[in-house]
Amino acid sequence: MWFRVVVAFCALATLAALHRPLVQGLDRLLAALDALFDALRGKRWRDAPLALFLLSPAVAILGLFGMAPLFYAVYLSLFNSKRPDRPFIGLANYSRALTQPDFWKSLLVTVYYVVGTIPVTMLVSFLVATLLYRIARGRGFFRTVYFLPYITAVVAAATVWAALLHPQDGPVNSVLVWLGFQPKSWLLESRGALWVFSGGLIPADIGPSLALFCIMLFEIWHSSGFMIVIFLAGLTAIPRDLEEAARIDGAGWFQATRAVTLPMLSPTIFFLLVVSTIKAFQAFNSFYAMTGNGRGPQNTTQNLTVYIYANFYEFGRIGYGCAVATLLALGIVVMTALQWRVAGRRVHYE
Repeated sequence: MWFRVVVAFCALATLAALHRPLVQGLDRLLAALDALFDALRGKRWRDAPLALFLLSPAVAILGLFGMAPLFYAVYLSLFNSKRPDRPFIGLANYSRALTQPDFWKSLLVTVYYVVGTIPVTMLVSFLVATLLYRIARGRGFFRTVYFLPYITAVVAAATVWAALLHPQDGPVNSVLVWLGFQPKSWLLESRGALWVFSGGLIPADIGPSLALFCIMLFEIWHSSGFMIVIFLAGLTAIPRDLEEAARIDGAGWFQATRAVTLPMLSPTIFFLLVVSTIKAFQAFNSFYAMTGNGRGPQNTTQNLTVYIYANFYEFGRIGYGCAVATLLALGIVVMTALQWRVAGRRVHYE
């Protein structure tokens, strides 16, 4: 029992290793390293002990709660945990994962979730933040109202959403029936959301299931508050003179937004893109709370984190679960590096 608890902690730490708090810790660590290297390059040896002293807590915390569980999970992925003696099997768990249909189906669900939530959330948040920015009175009140979903516990909010979407007793279906529409199965529907809303014109196996679509809507609602506050902070930092000059030159709202606002907001947009992508790949609580087991109807809501959880606690495949968790962590690293490589070039910090 204790072995599984320790291993589960390591796997969760592996998935959380790239989350926002640790990314911020890495930023502080890199800043301290820069100060140390500057001191060494400038031969200011008197500053080196202080830099090392300030660096040591960040290194200790990062190593204890980030890197050590990560390496231990990689170590466990090289063994067959189903057998009592746990023999060494090398990369067999990785090759097995890459040949499992369930792994690729979970990856597809994850891609649907990432692609379907991040652009919509960022667009809606930007538009709402732009409207709030132009409101003179009550801006603080509306900002608080929009931020409330984000500070609400994910499990609590997801449970309420599941009750609202209940096929028999849910208020959403009651309203649909009152308006003359057919009730929907919502979180119990395994067929595609496009098939449901198109009346069968689009094949049922194209796109995310209706159950996954409901979880995506919940994520958009829950995460918008955080992005709205960040966008508002970025909009406030933009000098009004630039927008007024664009308006004087005859630019409309769209032209001013494209030529002035978006370039000035590029650091904010880039930050939200990286953070929300990492968060979306690690999503678990909303999936589990809204469906009851995370997998949903016919495993149509089983993303990679739910897949890892199922292999750990339901099937006892600890080594295999660690291998999938390591692949997910590597995928997040590659995705983040690509974002820095591609989108980072379009960021204007001055």
